[in-house]
Amino acid sequence: MAFSIALAGKGGTGKTTVAGMLVNYLIHQDKTPILAVDADSNANLNEVLGVEVTETIGGAREDMKKGEVPSGMTKDVFMSMKLEQAIIETPRFDLVVMGQPEGAGCYCAANTLLTNFLDRLIKNYPYVVMDNEAGMEHISRLTTKNVDILLVVSDTSRRGLQAAARIHQLARDLNIGVEKSYLIVNQTREPMPDAMMEIVQSNGLELIGTIPEDPAIYDFDLNGRPTIEIPAENPALQAAYGIFERIVR
Repeated sequence: MAFSIALAGKGGTGKTTVAGMLVNYLIHQDKTPILAVDADSNANLNEVLGVEVTETIGGAREDMKKGEVPSGMTKDVFMSMKLEQAIIETPRFDLVVMGQPEGAGCYCAANTLLTNFLDRLIKNYPYVVMDNEAGMEHISRLTTKNVDILLVVSDTSRRGLQAAARIHQLARDLNIGVEKSYLIVNQTREPMPDAMMEIVQSNGLELIGTIPEDPAIYDFDLNGRPTIEIPAENPALQAAYGIFERIVR
């Protein structure tokens, strides 16, 4: 069974960069193959990982809903073909992008095929890394109550920590079977002030570690360079590795 790690957090906290660091860590620990899943509607995990996206899971569903099934091909075969095309393969990891969430109306046949496909896909990988939007609607559809670790990423702002607390509670309310939930505070400049630690503790969050602000990561993002290529000696990457060593079995 796959060991699944999901990441969620308010926009701008560096959540996707941390997801890329996690994929990088797993690669360097020879914990492959890895399935990376971009379940954020504002998908950009591919940029962090340095791969190009041409097909998405959501796009396959929408094509089926629009009736774009070739003559003589069943809907099951069409969906299977489109979903297979949505897998971006590399030597060390594969990536699937969920794409935009479902619009108005419902198409149960397409959603059922999608869910069954993802269930089968995940079983082919020992490790799954999921980058999610703050709402985490995709988690409940994707993992079928099988998230070993939820990493909630926040920055050092009060709003970021409050959003982290809401995500932590939402994961419980969705009943998606999160085994363990941890908080990572990203882009830190100094030790956590007492006021922030009070927010963490009063909301039942477990702080697993912090990642310092680093100009090299900012430069990688600014210049469109995949942050998965950040040198191993980078302080922020080293801090992230220290966190991952405590949670990855």
